[in-house]
Amino acid sequence: MIAYIKGKLIAKTEDRAVIEAGGIGYEVFFCAESLNSMGDQGTETAAFIAESVSMYGGTALYGFLSAEEKNLFELFREAVPNTGAKKALDYLAKALKSLPDFKQAVIKNDLKLLVTIFGFTAKTAEKLIAALKYKMPDFETSGDENIRRSWKSGAYAQVLSALATLGFKAGEAKAALDAAGTEAPHGPENAEQLLKRTLKRLSPK
Repeated sequence: MIAYIKGKLIAKTEDRAVIEAGGIGYEVFFCAESLNSMGDQGTETAAFIAESVSMYGGTALYGFLSAEEKNLFELFREAVPNTGAKKALDYLAKALKSLPDFKQAVIKNDLKLLVTIFGFTAKTAEKLIAALKYKMPDFETSGDENIRRSWKSGAYAQVLSALATLGFKAGEAKAALDAAGTEAPHGPENAEQLLKRTLKRLSPK
């Protein structure tokens, strides 16, 4: 079983990468966020690996930039009913907006946060809560709950409204706001602070 690969990034597309290690090129599926975090073609990269064996397609490799990501992927596959590798990777892609926030949303039955911020359907969010509520307390995550804190304080909704007033498209504004929310400082945060960080992400480079 392959557990870890370190080598040269040969190519990448929207859902996979080819990593050369020991003269062999391994095709590995990743979340879009993980692929975006990887370097350009020719750079050194490394990934934790999970395997999935299909009756028709052989063995597929799924890659993760941290052991934490791989552990959550495996938890989705093992604990959530009718969840194969591809669906588990889709769930992980949404949860990666903030693993600490995702963990607390599940533990605290925060269906609204899972739907509105993480992008799960209501049916899927209910399924995740039912399957993971008593398993997530033992799942270790690094970092703080930044998105949930901003959401609960009302800052998230205020900033989203302000961005709409400024003329930003809903999808673009939400993506920038979600990213800015993961960088929140410790302690209480108001809408003005969150708006400033979001606008930096929306400003031309």
